[in-house]
Order: sequence, then C-alpha cells, then structure tokens
Amino acid sequence: MKIEQKEKSMLFSATTIPDIFFSEYLSTLPGDYLKMYLYIAFLSKYGKDIKLNDLSKKLNIPLKVINDGMKFLEDNNLILKKVDGYIIVDLQEATLASLYTPNLTMSKEKVEQTAKNKSRAKAIEHINNMYFQGIMGPSWYSDIDLWFTKYEFDEQVMIALFDYCYNRNAMHRNYVQTVAEAWATNRVKTWSDLDMYYEKQESLNKFKKTISKKLGKYNGLTQYEEAYIENWVMNFGYDMSIIEIALKRTTLKQNPTFEYINNLITDWHDRNLNTPAEVQAFLEQRKKQEKATKELKAKSSKVSSSNYEQRNYDNLDFLYANQTP
Repeated sequence: MKIEQKEKSMLFSATTIPDIFFSEYLSTLPGDYLKMYLYIAFLSKYGKDIKLNDLSKKLNIPLKVINDGMKFLEDNNLILKKVDGYIIVDLQEATLASLYTPNLTMSKEKVEQTAKNKSRAKAIEHINNMYFQGIMGPSWYSDIDLWFTKYEFDEQVMIALFDYCYNRNAMHRNYVQTVAEAWATNRVKTWSDLDMYYEKQESLNKFKKTISKKLGKYNGLTQYEEAYIENWVMNFGYDMSIIEIALKRTTLKQNPTFEYINNLITDWHDRNLNTPAEVQAFLEQRKKQEKATKELKAKSSKVSSSNYEQRNYDNLDFLYANQTP
C-alpha cells in the first residue's frame, strides 16, 4: 500500500529554518550572506540546480560577493561542499553531534568539582537569562565551560565578561573570546583581579588623554601610538613625571615623531633609569659629554668626527645631540 501526501503549491508551502540558526549563527552573518543562505535553503527543498551566476542575478549581489559568501557559509559549517554542488547542513544534528560526548565513568576529579559545577551552573543560568533572554544557544554552554577551565575565571568574572560585551552591543563569540583573552593576559581570575585591572585601564586612559593633549593630537591617537603608551606604563612602569620629560624634548626637535619619543623612553628603560631624578642626571651627563666632545674635536684634527662620535655616543646622536635637558 502506497501512502502519499498531496504536494502543496508554493503559495501554501513553507521553508523551515531551525531555531538553532537564530541563536547560534544569525548574529555572525553579514546581510548578503544571510540572503544567500535563506535562498539556498529555499532552493534545497525543491532540489533545484542553480549556478553562482544565476544566484548573483537573482539576489542582485555581485558575483565576487557570492563566491566569498559561499566560502563563508562553508567555513562556518552552514553548507557542505560536494563534487557536484552543496548540501545544506542539518544544524540540529550537527549541534547535537558536537555537544554529545559519552560519559561512561566519572573521575574522582569530577566528583570533587561537583560543588564548583553547581556554582558555575548558576552563573551560566544568570548569563542565559540576563543576556540571552533565556534562549542561549547550546554552543555557548560549551564555550563558557571551556573558558572557565582555560582562564580559571571565577563566577563573578565570567558574568562580568558577558556584562562588558553586552553593554557594548558586541555579543559575538569572537569578541567575547578576545576580551576573555585580554583579561587572562592581564592575570585576571577573581573579582579583585578584575577590579585592579579596571583601575589600571582607567589610569591608562588618563595617560593617553593627557599625552594626546600635550602633543596637540586633538583627533586622538592611533592604535600604534596607544600601544607605545601602554608599553611605557604597563611594562616599563613609568608615570607621567618621566614621560613628560620626553614630551618636553620634542619642542627642541624638528618634526618630532611618536617613534622618537618612544626611542627616548625605551633608552631610559634599557639604562635602568626609574625616577625623574635619574633621567635628569643622565641627560645632564650627556650634555657634559657633548660639550667635552666639541672641545676635543676643536683641538684635534687627527680623529675623524664620525668615528669619534660613534665610539662615544653609542649611535644616539639623533636622540641627545644639540639638546638641553
């Protein structure tokens, strides 16, 4: 006995997109790629063949964007390439396969972590309700569990991580991962660590604004200039009292660059100069050396000027020559 269902006309048919698509993939898809995916899902229901040129014309999207979009959809496991075309990935099946891992035995370590897991579960539930309106995608659970293990964040820090990204309208997995990496790099694990990190960042931002103002950079600093300042403050441990000595020296230099300032400050750090007094003493010493060199060159015509300066100035003329401290 053969049982058939009457085929519906297009007017009454529907293309089904699983909810997992909206919770896991929608936010990562650029507009044109989203149009492509939805149309491909529609075509797949009818088993239609379509060329990329036809897809470009139908969706009014340039062919290059179509090609880039197909690669994007493939890289993000939304479609699977075959010899003769593509397959729409079953997102529900794929998600289940990625989440399911047989757990035949429970190790002693897992038993000991039961209390901690309960606490983390509450944190995850809070994140789900507060930042995903109770419909957080399954893969987020795996990511959060991984970040707990990898970065050793406590529950408050994990919640703060999502709060930070949510308030910046950046609830994208890559962005959250980037922020988590930055916090971990700065040794943030507990709420106390995070509080100290925020204080350092606030102080660093004040440094940037002050330096930008003193240099007349009213349009702001470039990414590379900000990186220089972060290095002076975070790695060298210098405060404004030392940095300002370098800034003042730019007034005696034609067309000074940020790299010039960085070379000065880096040289002081390499010489283990840690206070304004030590820096000023060093500059005074350089000034005396320069004066002595000029007097010696005036008395002696046998010694090459270039050779003498290279031997006594350590190739730092471009930093210190003809300048007053």
